[in-house]
Amino acid sequence: MATTRRDTLGELVAGAVGDLAAAHAAREAALVSCRRVIRSSGLAIRAVHRLEMESAAGLISEAEGNLRSAQEALSPYPAVAHAGFLHDAEKEYVEAVATVALVGGGAPPGPDRLHVGVPAWLNGLAEAASELRRHLLDRLREGSLDRAEELLGAMDDVYDLVRTVDFPDAITGGLRRTADALRAVLERSRADVTTTVLQTRLQRAIEAERSAMMGDDER
Repeated sequence: MATTRRDTLGELVAGAVGDLAAAHAAREAALVSCRRVIRSSGLAIRAVHRLEMESAAGLISEAEGNLRSAQEALSPYPAVAHAGFLHDAEKEYVEAVATVALVGGGAPPGPDRLHVGVPAWLNGLAEAASELRRHLLDRLREGSLDRAEELLGAMDDVYDLVRTVDFPDAITGGLRRTADALRAVLERSRADVTTTVLQTRLQRAIEAERSAMMGDDER
């Protein structure tokens, strides 16, 4: 019996449906893993702010495991991988890693070492610098002015570098907007540090004058 046009089309459509079903299954699995990456990364950053570095390291390791699972699931399906959610998960993972590195006074690993896309790495780095504001304010409240100035310097370094990346948003994943947000955070943080420095100097001057007056009274 000769194969009809309908039979041929049916086989082709069945094959296409099978491919789509496989891509859909990979997407669903990757979505679950990406949500876990974002959750673990967010918890890791909170742990850093609480100075629970061991907990942060464990959460980052957990995030990395889920990220690798998502990347592996989507590797045969580049069109699905570029839909956006994998980029977001990579960015959040980079943000957590970079926050730990910047708080520790170092530089984070690059995109090749972290096995993430360059746009995700750049945006994650910039968002990590913005995240340092909370850490900086906590140090100011503790009276650790020198430490706050160190953190402000790290934010400055990141901003000075990311703002030099001048490519369309379609290439950088919207880095210009992320850099603009960092600039606003940086300016507020600089104002906070400057105000605290001036208040500290004024307080020391008042205390010095008071001590001098008490010394004169004793004489």
